[in-house]
Amino acid sequence: MPGNKRNTTKKKSSQRAHHLNTQLQQLSLADDTEKNEEILLPQSDKYRITYSDQYGRYLLAKRNLPAGELLITEKPLVVGPCASGEPVCLGCYKPVQLTALQYRCPNCKWPLCGKECPGVHQPYGHSACECELLQRENTGQRLHTTTPGDKIKNLYELIAIVRILLMKIHETDQYQRIRLMESHLEMRKQNPDLWQHYEENIVQELRERWHLSNDFTAEEIHTVCGILDVNCFEIGQNTAKARALYPGAFLLAHDCCPNTAHTDNPDTYEIILRTSRSIKKNESITLSYAYTLQGTLKRRDFIQKSKLFWCCCQRCSDPFELGTDCSALTCSSCQRGLLRSSNPLVQEAEWRCDKCDFIMNSQDVVKLLEKLNNILDSIDVHDVHGLENFMKRYSALLGSNHYLLLYVKYTLCQIYGRIEGYLLSDMSLEDLKRKEKYCREFLQVVDILQPGLSKLRGLIMYELHAPIIMISQHQCSQHLITRKDFNKRLREVIELLKESSLILQMEPKGSSDYQMGLAAEEGLKQLEGN
Repeated sequence: MPGNKRNTTKKKSSQRAHHLNTQLQQLSLADDTEKNEEILLPQSDKYRITYSDQYGRYLLAKRNLPAGELLITEKPLVVGPCASGEPVCLGCYKPVQLTALQYRCPNCKWPLCGKECPGVHQPYGHSACECELLQRENTGQRLHTTTPGDKIKNLYELIAIVRILLMKIHETDQYQRIRLMESHLEMRKQNPDLWQHYEENIVQELRERWHLSNDFTAEEIHTVCGILDVNCFEIGQNTAKARALYPGAFLLAHDCCPNTAHTDNPDTYEIILRTSRSIKKNESITLSYAYTLQGTLKRRDFIQKSKLFWCCCQRCSDPFELGTDCSALTCSSCQRGLLRSSNPLVQEAEWRCDKCDFIMNSQDVVKLLEKLNNILDSIDVHDVHGLENFMKRYSALLGSNHYLLLYVKYTLCQIYGRIEGYLLSDMSLEDLKRKEKYCREFLQVVDILQPGLSKLRGLIMYELHAPIIMISQHQCSQHLITRKDFNKRLREVIELLKESSLILQMEPKGSSDYQMGLAAEEGLKQLEGN
């Protein structure tokens, strides 16, 4: 415990750390030898680590890789609550309440999911040394229903940072591996708002209020904050949500149309990373740091604020977003054209209509999108009428593939057939046709932005199969289509279920997505049996 507990394993840890430090000192960023690769990732015939001034370290394919190839499987170095600050159990990261009835750790008084939480006293959960520190500083007593939201956020944001800092004392070799990651510390110093947030809410909190000034310098804490922001993965299955650092997965470069997909094991937090499409030899192996179904303005802003660089990938460079027009607005002047950024790599660039001379400045575009996004956020995700009305009301302002409309379509694809009043057996023919329409429109975009074996494609393919079957059965019974047409549609359903089953059964066993993959497989067996 910093300033309070003697580290009885210090000598052994120091020896391991010295050996690792010797290796790390030999690691030149521009040196691309197999020996150096092993320090970060085990040797592989699939990828190699390389370096450029633009991207830093990143992975290149050593050979042609087929879709579905397993690339990396590794356990995390650290796991902790997300920076969003949603109250979660410190052991398993499931949501908790801050009420008096919520079970709490008997020592530190932080909320836990229950007395039998599997993450208590476990490596990636609520450890004894963490509990001792939280108890010593009475931090759990500051979490209750009247605590301001920003204070709750700051306390939960601290946990992952504290866990890394404690590694300096108790798991020195792991700490050194984390320190190998990029922190962008100098760039963070040039961002006054970002630096002030961490200086006041994290650094001063830990050094002054938690009395850790003798254990960690301000720069050490800032560095850890930067490493987490730049390199962490958001993980979690079902209701659990957390963030984690992995020893090698952080090396993947970013692209807004990635060629890999990743998931995590809900029991071990192990990350599993596969190719989602075929990758050619010497092609970069990429993932997306941002939600791919957002517009360019929002994606680039998020990446710059969280990862401190402006994305200039092929999609971000294209005003048409690879033909999807996910950002395009309907021209309010001529009502016929679409407004697109005149230069999507410049956030302040004006937006121009492709049919008339109308121009809209980017600030007005941002204000409009923020307004519409706030309206959408106010609609319950199970409110079918509210979501349908949003589309009817604002489709005149937004292009047909605009990311806000895509979000609504995706939500409706999932709730049509699953909520009271809209179960598949209760849905009218028109409701079924709407579900099919939304699924097809959504899938058309995802096929471009997340092609191949992406989970999003697998989910929507599964959602699409049911309305096709039910509509086709109705039309066949009413002699509206021929038996030949009916069989053609069944063949489409079989292909949808095959691919959906393949994709979703790559998800961890026990997850809801994996269960859907099993359901797709069962549906496929029934169809092929008939």
